[in-house]
Amino acid sequence: MNLQDGVTPKMKPMSSSRTSIVAALDIGTSKIVCLIARLKPQAPQEVLLRRSHSIEILGVGHTESQGMKGGAVINLAEAEEAVRHAVDLAEHDAGIQLESIVLSVSSGRPSSEWYAVNVSVAGSAVADHDIARAFAAGCQRSARSGRVVLHSLPINYALDGARGVGEPRGMLARDFGVDMHVATTDVVTARNLMLVVERCHLSVEAMVAAPYAAGLSAIADEEADVGATLIDIGAGTTTMALFSGGRFIHADGFALGGNHVTMDLARGLNARISDAERIKTFYGSVLVGSSDERDMITVPAVSDDDREMPEFVSRASLVRIIKPRVEEILEMVRDRLAASSFATEPRANVILTGGASQLSGLPDLAASILKRPVRIGRPLGISGLSELAKGPAFAVAAGLLVYPQAAHLEHFRSRRTRHLMTGTGYMAQVGRWLRESF
Repeated sequence: MNLQDGVTPKMKPMSSSRTSIVAALDIGTSKIVCLIARLKPQAPQEVLLRRSHSIEILGVGHTESQGMKGGAVINLAEAEEAVRHAVDLAEHDAGIQLESIVLSVSSGRPSSEWYAVNVSVAGSAVADHDIARAFAAGCQRSARSGRVVLHSLPINYALDGARGVGEPRGMLARDFGVDMHVATTDVVTARNLMLVVERCHLSVEAMVAAPYAAGLSAIADEEADVGATLIDIGAGTTTMALFSGGRFIHADGFALGGNHVTMDLARGLNARISDAERIKTFYGSVLVGSSDERDMITVPAVSDDDREMPEFVSRASLVRIIKPRVEEILEMVRDRLAASSFATEPRANVILTGGASQLSGLPDLAASILKRPVRIGRPLGISGLSELAKGPAFAVAAGLLVYPQAAHLEHFRSRRTRHLMTGTGYMAQVGRWLRESF
């Protein structure tokens, strides 16, 4: 796909009356997840009023990540092999061979900007092509060297300067305006993630900001209406998506996550990284209990020498190593949120997802630092997930399956149109972008 206009692939909006097969691929720092699902038309559910389709899992594949660091590709061959393995597992489970996937993006210094765009409609009725013109103008204004647009979403519509219009199509005006939220990432990050997928002989249907995807799966509609922020704490990154009035209004993130806690433990306990990860998973906490000074944890020796005895540390000692790093992550989140529009919504909920969100006591510590109600988020309204995949670590992958139902909010230019305009096919445009996108 040719992304010289600085926009990642966009999905064709789903028909509300058709069943579709959708595949999600979440390439993270610690794990790679591929989910295949059938989306069937359904009536809106009580807490998920914006979903037009039910989601039934057909296949699941997940494997340890390779060739990734901080959500970005650092070894193309290793990342490709891991992605192939996860996709093969999901395809075998579902009995389906995939051609395309919806892909998450968690790195690349995600950021957001708002733009007010106006176009003349000369007193006629606002039509789809007018909305497309406004979206295209907003994306063009957001163009920055080294950045690429992940999402361009309407926040408000206006007719002749009067804002707050819900559905502008068919309404008469001289000037049509839209307030747009444009979320971007580093083009190199997007380029290399897409290259990994293309080397697996799959096309990218759409690229979705990871915290936006997690929010689509874990936030109820009423929460999104009132105001909520999704904080996805992964192994290598912590990313945020803010929602208000049911809209995705802000994205942010930084390269700190659960792996940094693991490395702190490995250094503090003089332990192997694999042992530190296991200790964090089974015993990690950010709150000290009444008996934690007495409860002892075995730390295997670093060397393979059987004569070297293991060490023993108290649970309280683990907390003293883990808590400062988690506080640093949460304080960075707090400072980022304070600089955003979320600061004006002091009672809005915070929803935590990602593997590192499962540390014992984290919601209480987060509530204390962020001064807002905090809960753990899990995928909502998805049938066929295993017990493991129902947890917060799979919220991004599950949200990629919800995203096609929100794709209509973003401007889509059909691939056939692009083919006619450029004289080259989709795959040729992909190769061209991969060569020229710097």
